[in-house]
Amino acid sequence: MEPAQERIAGPEPDGSALPPAPAGAELELLVHGVGGTTPEKMLDDPRTVRITGDDTAAIFRRAADAGEPADPARRRGEPVQEAYVWCNLTSGDGTRALWLLLLPFMVVNLAHWMRPAAQGRRRTVRLYGLLVRLAALTLTVLFTAAASEVALDLVAWQCAGVADCARRHTWLGFLSPAVAGDAWWTAPGCRLALAALVPAALTALLWYLSHRTWNAYESHQPLARDPEPETDASALARPGFWYGRRLVARLRAAHTAAGLLTVAAAVATPTIRYDHRPGGPAALNVLGWLLAAALLGCAGAVVGVVCRRGRSERCPDHTLDRHLVRRLPLGALALLLLTLVHAGWSRPGWRSTGRLPGDTAFGALMLTQGLLVVVLAVVAHDLHRRRPDPRAAGRGLGGPAVALLACALGGVMSGGVAQRVADWLDGTRSLLDGPPVLLTWQASVIPPLLAVLLLLAAHLARRTARLARAERERVRHEHPGEPEDPARTRRIAHARVMAALTDRAPLVVGVLCAATLLLGAAALSGALATGEPPEGAARRTYDVVRAAAETSQALGSWLIGLGFLLFVTWGRRAYRDASARRTIGILWDVGTFWPRAAHPFAPPCYAERAVPDLTWRMATWTARTGGRLVLSGHSQGSVLAASAAWQLSPPARKRVALLTYGSPLERLYGRWFPAHFGPASLAALHRDVACWRNLYRPTDPIGGPVRLPGACGPEVDHEPLSDPLAYGRTPEHPLPAPILGHSDYQADPAFARERARLLARLRPDLPAQRPQP
Repeated sequence: MEPAQERIAGPEPDGSALPPAPAGAELELLVHGVGGTTPEKMLDDPRTVRITGDDTAAIFRRAADAGEPADPARRRGEPVQEAYVWCNLTSGDGTRALWLLLLPFMVVNLAHWMRPAAQGRRRTVRLYGLLVRLAALTLTVLFTAAASEVALDLVAWQCAGVADCARRHTWLGFLSPAVAGDAWWTAPGCRLALAALVPAALTALLWYLSHRTWNAYESHQPLARDPEPETDASALARPGFWYGRRLVARLRAAHTAAGLLTVAAAVATPTIRYDHRPGGPAALNVLGWLLAAALLGCAGAVVGVVCRRGRSERCPDHTLDRHLVRRLPLGALALLLLTLVHAGWSRPGWRSTGRLPGDTAFGALMLTQGLLVVVLAVVAHDLHRRRPDPRAAGRGLGGPAVALLACALGGVMSGGVAQRVADWLDGTRSLLDGPPVLLTWQASVIPPLLAVLLLLAAHLARRTARLARAERERVRHEHPGEPEDPARTRRIAHARVMAALTDRAPLVVGVLCAATLLLGAAALSGALATGEPPEGAARRTYDVVRAAAETSQALGSWLIGLGFLLFVTWGRRAYRDASARRTIGILWDVGTFWPRAAHPFAPPCYAERAVPDLTWRMATWTARTGGRLVLSGHSQGSVLAASAAWQLSPPARKRVALLTYGSPLERLYGRWFPAHFGPASLAALHRDVACWRNLYRPTDPIGGPVRLPGACGPEVDHEPLSDPLAYGRTPEHPLPAPILGHSDYQADPAFARERARLLARLRPDLPAQRPQP
C-alpha cells in the first residue's frame, strides 16, 4: 500500500521516462456523482480500506486489493478499483446548512464562469469579469444595507422612538425614551450606534466563514508543472486554475470593507443631516463632513481593489497582498468606530421621527445593478457574436441572465425580510412608517413572479403530456413481437419525457429573467411614483392600482415569512439529520464546483480540493507503476475527472483513458459554461487523453452525449443504452427490470465491455483500435 504522505522517488510525476508496467498494473479510479455514496457501494464490497486521504476526501480499495499488486487471476482479469469519495466536501458537518444563506452570492459567482467562448479577446474577457465582480460587490452592499435597514431604521429608529411600539416589545424597552427615561443610550444617535453592531457582526461573520473556508479549500497545492501554449483547450488545463488563493483574499478584504463602510454610512447619514440644519453645532458638522469624505475615499479604494485584479491562471500565484488584506478592512473598521463615536455625541433636542433616508440608497443600488447587467449583456453578446455556439444557453446571454437573477434574488430577500420585520414590529396598528418604499415594492413582486412560474409550469406540464403520448408510440415500436404492457410503456415514456425537461432549462431561465426585469422596473417605477394621489378621473385607477399593490405587498410579506420559516426548519433539520444534510449538499455540487472568482462570501469550491487529489493520485500512480489507468466518472464525478485529466501534463494524459457515464459535460456544462466546456474544449480533451468513451441513457435527466463534431462524435459517444434492460420478463430478467435513469450504470453489460476496450487500447503492445459505434 502506498503511504499517503510518501514523497515520490524516481521518475517525475509528469508521466515521462516511466518504468515498464508490471503484470496486472491496471487501475480503475472511480469518482462518484452528486449526493455522494459510500466506498462500500462504489466498490461493491462490504470490506474496504482507506489507502490515502482523510475524513473529508479519501481514496478507498477493497480490503482484498489493498496489497501491491493484487492477483489478476483472482480478480478475473478486471483492474484494481479505487474509489475516490468526496461527498463530505459538500455535505459534511451541520454548518453546511448555513450555506443556504449564501445563495445569491453563489449565483452571481456562477455568472463569472458563464461567459461565451472567444479567442483573442482578452480585454473584452477581462471587462466581462470586472462587470461580474462589480455586480457581486453591489450584492454585498445590498445585504449589509438591508441588515442596517432592519436593525437601525425599523428597530432602533422607528420602533424604539414610538412609545406604544416599544412597550409592545419589552426587549426593546431599554432603548426607548418613553420607557427607559432620559438615559444617555436612549438618544437617537446612541441607539443607532448600538444597533449598528448587528450588521457589523453579520459582516464579521461573513468574513470569518470566508477566511475559514479559504484556509481549508484554497490552500491545497496543485500539481506543479510548466504552463502549456495557449490552444483551444479549456482554461481548466492551466496550472493555476484551481489555486485562486490570492484573488479570494483580495476580494474578501474588499467586500468586508464594503460591508463595514455601508454600516458606517447608514449611521453617518442621519447624524450629518441633523448637524447640517441651520443653527447646528459647527464642530460636529465639520467632523461629520470629514467622516463622509473619508468614507467616500475608502469606498473608492474598495472599488479600485475590485477593479484592479482578476484571476491569475497561467501559474499558481502564491503571493498574498498581506498589507492590503489587513489594512483595508481595519481602515474601514476604524472609520466605523469613529462614526459610532460621532453619532453617540450628545445632541439635545434630537428626536427620531419618520424613517431614515434609505430610499435614495436602495434606488441607486437597484439602478446600478440594472446598468451593470445591461452592459454585461452587451459584452456577452459581443463575445458570442465573435464565435457563435448554437448550443450555448441563451445565445451567450446565460451569464447576464444568471447575474440578473442573483441581483433579483438579493433584492427580493432584502425587501421581503424588511417588510416582514416591519409587519412583526407594527402589527396592524400603523404606528411605524415601515421600510423604504422601494423595499416594500420589491416584496410585492413575489406573488406575480410566482404566478408566472405557475403558468410556465402548467405550459411545461401540458407539453410533457403531449410528448409522452408520442413517446409511448416509440416505445411500442422498439419492442416488436413482445406482449403489450400499457402500464410499463407509460412508465418508460414518462421517464424519457421527464428526463428531456432538463433541456428546457434555458426557457425557464429566460422567462424568469424577462419577468424579473419587467417586475423590477415596475417596482422601481411604483416606488418613484409614490406620492400624493391624483385628482379627478385618474383617482379611481390610482385607488385600484394602490389596492392591488398593497394586497400583493401583504401577500409577499407573508410568503417571505413562510419561506424564512421553512428555511430555518430545513437548516435545523439538516444540522441534525445526515440524510437531509446530504440533500442540501446536492444543491451545491453544481453551484460550488467553480472557484470563487467574483464573490468571496460564496460557498467554497470543493473542486479546489478534489481536482488536485485526483491529479496527484493519477500522476503518482502512473509514475510509480507505469501501468494503465481508466478514470471512471459518474455524473458530477465525470466533470471532476475531466478537470483532473486536464491538469495532468501532456505525456501523462496519454496514459489515461476516460470513461464517463451519466455525464453532464455537454448537456449542462457545455451549454451553460461554453468558454470552458464548449465544443472546442471537449474536442481538445478527446485529443489529449489516450481514449474516451461516454455512456448515457434516454431516461437520464442529467447525463447525455458529448456531441463532439465530425467523426469524433461516434468515437466518444456510445449509442444510447437501453433502459430498462428488458421490456418484459425474460430468462435473464425473470422479474421486471427497473428503470435506472441516472443510477447504476455498472449494471449494464456495456459498461464492462467498454471499460475492457479502453484498457486494451492503452496497452503498448497492441495496435490502437477504435471501438465500433
